[in-house]
Amino acid sequence: MTDTPAPRRDLSSTRSNVPVCGVFLVGFMGAGKTSVGKALAESLGWSFIDLDHEVESREGASVPEIFQQHGEQGFRQREQQALGALVDQLSSSHPAIVALGGGAFVQPENAELLRSAGTITVFLDTPVEELWQRCCEPGEPERPLRTNPVGFRALHEKRRVHYIQADVRVETAGKPIRQVAQEVIERLNLHCQ
Repeated sequence: MTDTPAPRRDLSSTRSNVPVCGVFLVGFMGAGKTSVGKALAESLGWSFIDLDHEVESREGASVPEIFQQHGEQGFRQREQQALGALVDQLSSSHPAIVALGGGAFVQPENAELLRSAGTITVFLDTPVEELWQRCCEPGEPERPLRTNPVGFRALHEKRRVHYIQADVRVETAGKPIRQVAQEVIERLNLHCQ
């Protein structure tokens, strides 16, 4: 998986001129966005926000329940509203690491919102076989769009073309969470607390 397009902006000049208000982690289900996000937030002394949890809090229902009651389109509308509210709250004096759900960055409106807000997006890239294994481990949360291995692979391929549009791509295969977090910090030239 070497298809790495050029970043859509020069992060070195962005970092030197504009304080970072948010780093948004994107990737498929099981990529480690929540685990890496928490490790990043702890290392940097920033807040950690999981967009799915924001949606659940606003709706008073779990993601699977929202999918069941309103379908995927209804969930995506609620997700977009939560993301918009979240982006409006971020500031350089209170920066955050944000884990997006696997389908959030795929939605053109969400990707454009993040781009126009000047946030940084990081794609946690993991081989599909490892993602499937992680999602099938005991204790993993219910994932409404995790079907069979064939459907899982097809959805991954469909979404990956969007994920690679993130500012930075970090390969996570076989790496411990802390190592991935450290690589993100180094790639973005962020400063730990």
